[in-house]
Amino acid sequence: MIDTPSIFGERARAAVRRLCFLGAFFIPTIQTNIYVDGFNLYYGAAKYTPYKWVNLADLCLQVLPGLTINRIRYFTALVKPLPSDPNIRQRQEVYIRALETLPNLTVHYGHYLKSEVSMPLALPPAGGPRFADVIKMEEKGSDVNIATYMLADAFRKDCDQLIVITNDSDLAEPVRIINKELHIPVGIFNPHTHDTAVRRSRVTGRPLRSARPSIELRKVAKFSRDITSEGPRSHMARSQFPSQLTDAGGRTIRKPTNW
Repeated sequence: MIDTPSIFGERARAAVRRLCFLGAFFIPTIQTNIYVDGFNLYYGAAKYTPYKWVNLADLCLQVLPGLTINRIRYFTALVKPLPSDPNIRQRQEVYIRALETLPNLTVHYGHYLKSEVSMPLALPPAGGPRFADVIKMEEKGSDVNIATYMLADAFRKDCDQLIVITNDSDLAEPVRIINKELHIPVGIFNPHTHDTAVRRSRVTGRPLRSARPSIELRKVAKFSRDITSEGPRSHMARSQFPSQLTDAGGRTIRKPTNW
């Protein structure tokens, strides 16, 4: 008997055994649901890169070739324009329109909170102020939404395996439950990698600090992969939409000029 890769779990192996007939061997289609933590992906693998115009279906196939994608759920919140970047919301909406050209993708919205808070400086100057007033942007609801849809889809047996694009340890418990109690494998695609750390050091001019993949997620996930994001051969670079798309209504979608 030929076994399937371990990432697919016992359900897939049982399917292969059922499909062995008269000496013929057939590999079953492993239906995979993808759950994308939009802001975690952006801050880990897209910010400060020319690769923000990313096709999520192509990205998943770059990271793990051979996937059969059943559906993609993209979780985000609509940002508010900033004095320093009044077009940020417009670019985000254009990108969401591009994503919605993918036939198996749905968008699920949380919400954004904007506030002014006083925060301590990391390196206060000698004799200078130790705090600064900053605009704090907090995205709310997406982690709960991701966990809810993951569990609901798993209970409905909507797929054979799940993959979550995130580095958020808050999602460790639903990953554990689906893996251990529902016996459906869940993998992690981590966007916060060594590439992220290299880019942060380059942009800030600070010494390189090691990447911090979530230990909690890696402990409970059935498998994990890193999303590379530096250079033209990275996963992100090889997963870009064309600069111009057409939606279902025949309207043209163009990549934002600053991207």
